[in-house]
Amino acid sequence: MTDLPTSLDAGRLRVVIVRLSRELRRHSIGGLTPTQLSALTTVERCGPVRLGELAASEGITPSTLTRLVSVLEERGYLDRRTDPGDARSSRVAVTARGQRLLARNRDETTAALAERLNELTADQRLLLDQALPALERLADMPQRTAETQMA
Repeated sequence: MTDLPTSLDAGRLRVVIVRLSRELRRHSIGGLTPTQLSALTTVERCGPVRLGELAASEGITPSTLTRLVSVLEERGYLDRRTDPGDARSSRVAVTARGQRLLARNRDETTAALAERLNELTADQRLLLDQALPALERLADMPQRTAETQMA
């Protein structure tokens, strides 16, 4: 193996991540849009969540989220209930059908990625394996806003 660079090209990394993400989204099942799938995944990860919190987490307007949740609810992927702590708001939770859909989607996208990884050399797969902790850390870092960066 060759020596690794001391600095990364953030532009190239961004392009690669976007392209891989786009390719993996093509394997989405259930006829869901990427936004619908993202919202369903967020609800699964966070547990029952208020609609306003979900809209903020997904970066979409409450009216857009209301339509999105209605579609997911109609398809049986989400269950909407009145928040016991605040009768004016609702919480959504993933149904058993939604959990099965997400599990199947994860299995299929993982299999598609595994096929692509098998096309790499052993050295390339080793480098990716070694980079996983750093990539996981990047994914878990809070997003910096313009206000945070100026402070």
